[in-house]
Amino acid sequence: MLSDDLKQQIQGAYSHFLEAKGLRARYGQKLMIADIARTLGGIVLDDEDERQSQGHICVVEAGTGTGKTVAYLLAALPIAKALGKKLVVSTATVALQEQIVNKDLPDVRHNSGLQFSFALAKGRGRYLCLSKLDTLLQQIDSPTPADPTQALYEEYSSGLDEQSIKIYQSMTEALAANDWDGDKDNWEEGFEDDVWRRVTTDHRQCTGRRCSNVSSCSFLKARDNITNVDVIVTNHDLVLADLALGGGAVLPAPEDTIYIFDEGHHLPDKALGHFAHHSRVLATSKWLEQSLKQLSAMLGEISGAGNVDRFGEQLPGALQDARTQLDRVYPLLQALADTIDDNERQLRYRFDGGIVPADIAELAEQIYQAFDRLEDLLGKMAREVEESMEDAFCDVPKVDLENWYPLIGNWQARAEANSALWFSFAKPDDPNYPPTARWITVVEIGGYIDLEVCSSPILAAGTLAGGLWSRCCGAVVTSATLTALQKFDRFCMRAGTPPDSCYDSVPSPFDYQGNGSLQIPPSAGDGGKVQDHTQALVDSIPELLKDELGSLVLFSSRRQMREVHEGLPMAWQGRVLLQGDKSKQEIIKAHKKAVDRELQSVIFGLASFAEGIDLPGKYCSHVVIAKIPFAVPDDPVEASLAEWVEARGGNPFMEITVPDACVRLIQASGRLLRTEADTGTVTLLDNRLLSRRYGQAILNSLPPFARRF
Repeated sequence: MLSDDLKQQIQGAYSHFLEAKGLRARYGQKLMIADIARTLGGIVLDDEDERQSQGHICVVEAGTGTGKTVAYLLAALPIAKALGKKLVVSTATVALQEQIVNKDLPDVRHNSGLQFSFALAKGRGRYLCLSKLDTLLQQIDSPTPADPTQALYEEYSSGLDEQSIKIYQSMTEALAANDWDGDKDNWEEGFEDDVWRRVTTDHRQCTGRRCSNVSSCSFLKARDNITNVDVIVTNHDLVLADLALGGGAVLPAPEDTIYIFDEGHHLPDKALGHFAHHSRVLATSKWLEQSLKQLSAMLGEISGAGNVDRFGEQLPGALQDARTQLDRVYPLLQALADTIDDNERQLRYRFDGGIVPADIAELAEQIYQAFDRLEDLLGKMAREVEESMEDAFCDVPKVDLENWYPLIGNWQARAEANSALWFSFAKPDDPNYPPTARWITVVEIGGYIDLEVCSSPILAAGTLAGGLWSRCCGAVVTSATLTALQKFDRFCMRAGTPPDSCYDSVPSPFDYQGNGSLQIPPSAGDGGKVQDHTQALVDSIPELLKDELGSLVLFSSRRQMREVHEGLPMAWQGRVLLQGDKSKQEIIKAHKKAVDRELQSVIFGLASFAEGIDLPGKYCSHVVIAKIPFAVPDDPVEASLAEWVEARGGNPFMEITVPDACVRLIQASGRLLRTEADTGTVTLLDNRLLSRRYGQAILNSLPPFARRF
């Protein structure tokens, strides 16, 4: 139970904050603070500082304008300190991370009277690896490549171009002048992913404290900063990656942490991505062949380091065995791929019920064993090299060990990934749990066709329940969209939050009735009749938006978006900024610039423009939603989930498709009112909301705008 002392701390901090900022208390914000304080304040620790109580998770839906960040910080900070736990604030986007670190946390600390320290935590992949940059620049200056890992990426890139070389040289100069800290997000100029991937690393390739550049390592400096702070701001991906490593590898252990998951509706999908597996068969076979060619050169330079030679002698056989087993399964996979209908949007073969044919499952077992042996050998080699780097009497030069260690780590990571994938194909699912989705995708890379073999859990609930919710000291999940059809059922099914959690939906301070309206005009077509609906959009949009300065039109289909754009009069086409023609940031910048000059501007966007886009005031006074955003039916994970629900006697359309569409509509309509002073209209151009049984349930879930239908 929340102690009187903590109650007074939280109430005092809130009053202090409001007074210092000249603000009035918001009803929804007060409710949110109370929910969080009551939940986290009920946590009981034993003599070992481990949680002994249940009901330690708080799930709060709070709309735009509630002041979520201030609410969860003021409520959770005093309790985390009292319990002696770290507060980890996790977001889905870099933009919110930066807002919390650069604006919200300093604001709360300055105005609440609470004393705390904070730091930002990112994964290794966001930081420059100075050793890789040094090696790359040596490669540029030397006719003989110095980077032994270069061949690893031949399937993805064609070498260094002049522009890339200039970027790397600029990075070196910026580091030397202390004008850059090695953080990718702090590099002002843009670059392609390939450019960055060559100069960053992962935990398998990083030599850590053994690296000769350890004193200048951007990642280790950043990690050291988080050790002694009260609040760590990070992202969902890093939290999940840390949990996958057992917890406590980069971030504090879950048992020592109170988590705040802002933008929490993204967490289940992020988790699915972390526990999915995929591998391209021919590309992997090519990698194994390249590795065999590189092996003698590697062993020639690191021979004599510990027991490297003993394990190295076994590697050629292990590499060849893995390649042989892949070659055996490829014809069976190709035969399945040949049955795919060429008219499909994406060439995929999905195994019904996740069940793999016996002949493929048998070969998958052998492939798994081959990669498992390979991963084990490479792991042993990596440990020998690590120990040799610390051995002052090792005959092998440390520079050679450092050069080859990343390659061994990369091979190990790739073998581990293939082992996990083929294990998933070899082992049948436990009938007591949701099945795994398994499928093959035909991909074209560099002019040749390959088969990508994939597997993914259909729900992250079990993984999150066992690895996160049951282990953490406490957690708060918040977002503007956690309910669907006015219930938390969808989120619970996907995220696995315990039934004894606190669930609440607090009201937004916005005057939806007075400031916004929702309409479904008579001209709205049936979104299920694609051609007729597209023509109805072409006919309706110019009239709907003729008096609007800034507006946003959201589509569920790229093809329909382009067809509508092409069907508009030429004068209207010139006012439209089309997603895909420029980056999202460039489109928003161009849109605001046009509106500032009193020129009419309309953004045509897809799902990524329906969430996280902030166009306040005159920048968006009208949001047009083309149709109910039902999920594309060919997604293999969603198709497998629907199949499982149906097999258990459920209705996939009403239990999955409609709730998912409801959440997307709420997010889309949320683009209209971004501040309490905003006004405008949301127009839905799909009459199924009026003509279908499910339509009224969806409409009742939308923000309470004044209705015009």
